Amino acid sequence: MAGAECCENPPTLSSSSGVGSVLEIGGFKAYVSAPSSSKLAILLVSDVYGYEAPNLRTLADKVAAAGYYVVVPDFLYGDPYNPENTEKPLSIWIQSHGTDKGFEDAKKVVAALKDKGISAIGAAGFCWGAKVVTDLAKSDYIQAAVQLHPSLVKVDDIKEVKAPIAILAAEIDRISPPELIKQFEEILSSKPEVDSFVKIFPSVKHGWTVRYNVEDKEAVQSAEEAHQHMLDWFTKYVK
Repeated sequence: MAGAECCENPPTLSSSSGVGSVLEIGGFKAYVSAPSSSKLAILLVSDVYGYEAPNLRTLADKVAAAGYYVVVPDFLYGDPYNPENTEKPLSIWIQSHGTDKGFEDAKKVVAALKDKGISAIGAAGFCWGAKVVTDLAKSDYIQAAVQLHPSLVKVDDIKEVKAPIAILAAEIDRISPPELIKQFEEILSSKPEVDSFVKIFPSVKHGWTVRYNVEDKEAVQSAEEAHQHMLDWFTKYVK
């Protein structure tokens, strides 16, 4: 379940952050960072704070620098979760921002990328976005999936995964605690036809890969270690 931990360390959103630009893809506004000629795409699906989070855009730029056409769509329709809006707590907000809708929307973006001539797609999801990406990984929409501190992902979801999947989880996480992640790992290890990588990062909290303090060297280092694992996974399968 998505809970309070989903919302700790909210980012200061900025529509102008990042070196890329906001374009329309598949009917959605999306932050796009890309070398113009790449035929390999990476879809980054945000947490509840959406596509204007500066750390997420910085990560998109980093992935683009590795040669990918990176797309961060606004699947929250300009209405990211706002912890200061007491009239719309997370339990209410999530009712109109379900991951099932996110999955349907993501399929449209995947189709639009293929129409552009993209030949292979990887997808990474953060918290809320991890469930969307896991649903994509149940079919042939994408060539590789990465979950980062997942929310809302259940054991039954993992049983249906067909695409190579990496799960990067936090040791300190009430939403997807290490016990649940180890269940995911057991299921995946029983599916030899699905390549997988599972790592529980010690001493980090849910959200650490995108909601870190840029002034905190240790937090940045922990986030960057996860980012590298994500990139390595895409290098292996999105080609």
